[in-house]
Amino acid sequence: MKGYREAVLKAPEISDVYKHYRGENIPDETFFRNTVTQKYKIPEADFKDFRQVFLESLEKAGLLDKKEGNTRVLDVSSEVEPAGEQSQRLRKLGASVEIKTGEICFVMQPFAAPHGDYFEKIFRPAINKTGLKPVRADADIFATGKIIDQIWRGISTAKVLVAQLTTRNPNVLYELGLAHALKKPVVLVSSSQLDVPFDLQHIRVIYYDVNDPFWGTKLIDKVAENILSALNNPEEAIFKATDETIAE
Repeated sequence: MKGYREAVLKAPEISDVYKHYRGENIPDETFFRNTVTQKYKIPEADFKDFRQVFLESLEKAGLLDKKEGNTRVLDVSSEVEPAGEQSQRLRKLGASVEIKTGEICFVMQPFAAPHGDYFEKIFRPAINKTGLKPVRADADIFATGKIIDQIWRGISTAKVLVAQLTTRNPNVLYELGLAHALKKPVVLVSSSQLDVPFDLQHIRVIYYDVNDPFWGTKLIDKVAENILSALNNPEEAIFKATDETIAE
């Protein structure tokens, strides 16, 4: 099994797409096709063959987990990836993003423990890797005035945002609505798909499993990558209402 997984991580194109989606659900075919053909330059005519080979390869390597009606890509990169490769991938992503001193990544999350502790343990180190300044309302916004005004200012001035959806905290969902109304790129994080509202399930979501002994390290790396990816490809992280949604 380790050999199959190492083969996936070394295979041209397949490796890149695996690393892009590790820790996430495979999206609907339309979204998957757009990413594969536009970002990874797989010819449109070869998409169906690529998709079949990609899914069969990951299935053979035990890297797919079907749950809650979706197929999730398991993240084993820290177990079989050569040392330093993740740092190289971050540098490559960061090289194509212009980040100015003082630009912020605003974190929307519950404040109470244990999930409130993720800011210092997970989100701050992940955001620091990107070169952005991590900001959370209660910890870093200290101006006078109403808290909602401060949150609005933080959201509206952020270059990108992170939303922790675990527990479906109403304040987080409210702030996420503000961010989406402003068409801000948001990196979504959750421990369960049940905490992700149906209307958001077509957007990339990072899933983590606290029973995985490497979950913290994996989540830090993945959040950092998805922040840079969201800045490179904002269409993956910005909510766009469909015609059906608008009609409703």
